Amino acid sequence: MKKYIKYIIYLAILLIVGFGFYKKIYIPKHTFKTVSAKKGSIEVKVNGVGNVGARNIYKIGSLYGGKISGFIVDEGVHVEKNELIATVDSVDLSDKIAEQKALKSKLLSDIESLKVDKLSANVNFKYQNEIFNKNKKLYKLHSISSLDYQKYLTAKDTAKLKIDSIDAHIASLKNQIKQIVAITDGLQKRLVRYTIKAPISGYVTKKVAVNYQIVMPNQTLFELVNPKDVWVKTYIDTRLSGKVKLGDTASFKLRSSSKIYSGKVVNINPINNPITYEREIDIAFDKLPIPFYLEEQATVKIHIKTLNDVSKIPAKVLSIYKEKNGVWILKGDKVEFKPVKILAYDSKMVAIEGINSDTKLVMPDPKKVSLKDGMKIYHD
Repeated sequence: MKKYIKYIIYLAILLIVGFGFYKKIYIPKHTFKTVSAKKGSIEVKVNGVGNVGARNIYKIGSLYGGKISGFIVDEGVHVEKNELIATVDSVDLSDKIAEQKALKSKLLSDIESLKVDKLSANVNFKYQNEIFNKNKKLYKLHSISSLDYQKYLTAKDTAKLKIDSIDAHIASLKNQIKQIVAITDGLQKRLVRYTIKAPISGYVTKKVAVNYQIVMPNQTLFELVNPKDVWVKTYIDTRLSGKVKLGDTASFKLRSSSKIYSGKVVNINPINNPITYEREIDIAFDKLPIPFYLEEQATVKIHIKTLNDVSKIPAKVLSIYKEKNGVWILKGDKVEFKPVKILAYDSKMVAIEGINSDTKLVMPDPKKVSLKDGMKIYHD
């Protein structure tokens, strides 16, 4: 009798332990939450990561080499178009221009002197011409000799040659002045190129040289960016980038700020990256933050379109079973996997096809037993 009592006690303990396991462990592990699809709207978005860049970065330098004699601005400073940025020492270029101007002044003075000489030569020619004309009549009357006639003719011609000589000298000096003007103009244009001015209004983003540094011809001295050219260079997987169009709206967040900025797609690069299989899509700011920082990282969401009156479920309901995307539906007290077509994602919800609002969907739980087709479960 005592022997049977012992076995009865052992059996009772096993039943209590088993019942406790069933109630405390088995049932909780097989109990899942259920949800239903809801009708609503969802935005189709394409996500990407990029950096702040610019359509054009102007690399400004000096056409000629030399020593920088003044760098007037610093990085991050806004400059206006044609504002002086830097100067390069032109060595003796200014002296050469002054020499040419002095030579021009001398030649102009010489021309004025020759004009005075020409007035005197004209008076002399008029006098010699009158004498010649009087003696020409006398010669025809045989009142003077041929030798005297030739003397008066020679005096008249010599007076005329004097005028012609002065005119030729004046013309030569004027040609020299034209050459000097051309040389001076060339020197002045060259001198201007030693003075570096901003070709556009914008921000100095980089200084490549410093004061008193010797630079080579065409060497970049600084880089300039027009705020209108600043955009976010975003890199999108080519499987998704085909949905993006010029003019699509976008929102993005810079790494240095929690603020959400808005913008529009303004450029789609026609060449894909053959290594990463990504396409560059550029988004302009609706309102550029000042200051801005090139190469700053940004996370981007491009808004493709809005789907209305679609079935939406929590993203946590989605599962992958036998390499297919789908959901677990509840039939009686058992689950069944059903593949679905995913239309769009947002941060928490997924738009799908093939599920109506009457269907109970089982939400998987990684802390509980894995779901399988035909598996019996408990639900709340």
